Amino acid sequence: MRRSKLDKIDRKILCNLQNDGRMTNVELARSAGISAPPCLRRVRALEEAGFIKSYHARVNRAAMGYGVMVFASVKLNSQAENDLIAFEKHVNSLPSVRECHMLAGEVDFLLKVVAKDWDAYQEILTKELTAAPNVQSVKSALSIRSAKDMPGVPICAD
Repeated sequence: MRRSKLDKIDRKILCNLQNDGRMTNVELARSAGISAPPCLRRVRALEEAGFIKSYHARVNRAAMGYGVMVFASVKLNSQAENDLIAFEKHVNSLPSVRECHMLAGEVDFLLKVVAKDWDAYQEILTKELTAAPNVQSVKSALSIRSAKDMPGVPICAD
């Protein structure tokens, strides 16, 4: 069942799952105002249509010993498509790089990098980022604290 438009029930389901991916189907159905079997069918249809990409736990990085989060702005020497793809492939192989976004403007990529401490980040910077082929420069901005860290989209506000 492919969907191109979302109705009110679909939005309620997505809002609830975005806020609590461990919610049971019974709880989800109750919240959406429908019974469990059609709720499960809707969830599966939303998954198949690509509205739901994945389910995962949001792990506390500091509790796991990753005390440093850095936003690294990367400028490349060449922006040819093959070079962009090669850089993306490289950063996808680096476990400490948690996000990679290609940008328009003065820098080519913005990376979110986590590390155990500043020395560990410097190791990643010098051995994995600045040493990578086609990298012209990397500017690092250390995150002091996060005032907001919300996954997904503001669907509950719609």
